[in-house]
Amino acid sequence: MSEIHYMSQEGLDKLKKELAEALAQRPVISAAIAEAREKGDLSENAEYESAREAQGLLELKIANLQNMVINAKVLDSSMLSTEKVQMLNKVKVENLNNGRIMEFTIVGESEADFSKGKLAATTPIAKALLGHSKGDTVEAKAPSGVIKFKILDIAI
Repeated sequence: MSEIHYMSQEGLDKLKKELAEALAQRPVISAAIAEAREKGDLSENAEYESAREAQGLLELKIANLQNMVINAKVLDSSMLSTEKVQMLNKVKVENLNNGRIMEFTIVGESEADFSKGKLAATTPIAKALLGHSKGDTVEAKAPSGVIKFKILDIAI
């Protein structure tokens, strides 16, 4: 059974674009393999080996992207609540260990980008926040140790 990939419509659109770009690379790599094959002895042909390796990596990428697109479950932001932290919520928290105020949007793993404030739901911090309400204090077990957060706000 395949794993469901929760994401926004924007995230699904981005994955579909990435898949289309990867599929467009197939003919380019096939041409490189054909060109390298024409150069003779394949047992000592580094160009051929390199092109075959690139083809293998591309096919793996395509398979992974296809799997994610097929198993994508787009979350409808109009159906979200702000009573408890859930996927696609923007969560404003205070790090009680250092007093820093941070804001995250909880997203699926394929959309995560910490530099843009998009936190994967599978991270220790997101796991600690999910299901909690405004005003709650939660503890996240991170590699650097236990971090305490107070949830200041939940928005869509």
